[in-house]
Parts: sequence; structure tokens; C-alpha cells
Amino acid sequence: MTDSSIQNQAVPAAAEGQQQQQQERRGGRGGERRERRGGGGGRRDRRDERDSEWQERVVQIRRVSKTVKGGKKMSFRAIVVVGNERGQVGVGVGKAKDVIGAVKKGVADGKKHLVKVPLTKASSVPTVAHGRDGAASVLIRPAAPGTGVIAGGSIRTVLELAGVKNVLAKRLGSKTPLNTARAAMAALDSLRSHRDAAKERGISIEQIYA
Repeated sequence: MTDSSIQNQAVPAAAEGQQQQQQERRGGRGGERRERRGGGGGRRDRRDERDSEWQERVVQIRRVSKTVKGGKKMSFRAIVVVGNERGQVGVGVGKAKDVIGAVKKGVADGKKHLVKVPLTKASSVPTVAHGRDGAASVLIRPAAPGTGVIAGGSIRTVLELAGVKNVLAKRLGSKTPLNTARAAMAALDSLRSHRDAAKERGISIEQIYA
């Protein structure tokens, strides 16, 4: 074989090698991009799992107005209760021009004002609690297993989303849903477990039960 024929065979082989390298580079970049996209999907799944833990219930939606210089400005107010049924609950209020926006703001506000509720083995409250907000007053008492949630109005929604399954509650004074729900939140916030009460008093838990 002559030198010219050898050179002619070497040129196509080198060109094929360059094409394979370019394809590998493109494939590698695409794979990296897919992996990055896959990582973002994992983050979204975690966010979805966190959001799925919380339950939302709308207590009341009202059309409200604000008097301004040019007349009246109409908007919607939503009262929303947020809870995970495992001892955390919150009440939020949102205002917006549309109902969906008001509910979203109410959910965000409720998650900012969460209260930790100490639950017993019977899914009840440990002691009697009394809460007050404005002219509304709420009394919450523990109950035996099988009693259920004996409550009405927004108090029932707050107790159910907190995870309380056996309780007696009474609404006193004002009957407005917002003040009643906030009074129930104040009562739940004042609750302390027997272990925490014994620790604060500096005695053993057996002395409390005795």
C-alpha cells in the first residue's frame, strides 16, 4: 500500500472518532441535566409530603368592606383552621379581593400561629382548660374513651384538627366564630401535661397522681 492510501484510510477513522466523542459529550451533558432535574423533583416530593400532613378547614367566609376616599373597597375575609391531627393546630385569617386568595392567606397565617397540644393516651386533654378572647369564653374538659368530640361551632373544628377525639367543650359568651376559635386556641395553649406540671413544681409525677 502507498502512503496516500494509508492517509486516506486514517482520515475517515479520525473523523468517526471525533463524532463519537461529541456524541458522548452531548449524552453526558444531557444525563447531568436529567439528574439535576431529578434532584429538583425530589425536593418537590418532600414539599408535597410536608403539605399533605396538614389539613385545612374553612370556618367562615364573609364579604367585608373598607371605607376609603373614593367610596367602599370590597374584599373577602376567610377564617381557616390548620392542623395535623397529631397535637398541632392553628387559626388564621386572610383577606383578599377573591375567595381563593383569602383562603391561601388564611392558611399561611394559621401555620404561623401553631399551638402544641399535649394529648393523652385516650386522645383527650390532660386537664380542664379555660380560654377567653374578647367577649367569647370556652371551657374544655377531658373525657373518657368513646365519648367523642362534644363541641359545636368553630371549637369542634379546632379540636378535631388538633387530634382530640374524646373531649367535652362548652361555648360561653359571644358566639362569633373568630373569637370562639381564638378562645379555644387560648385554652389549648394553656394546657400542660402531668409530666411538665410535676417538673415545674419540682415534685415527682407519682405525687401528682396521688
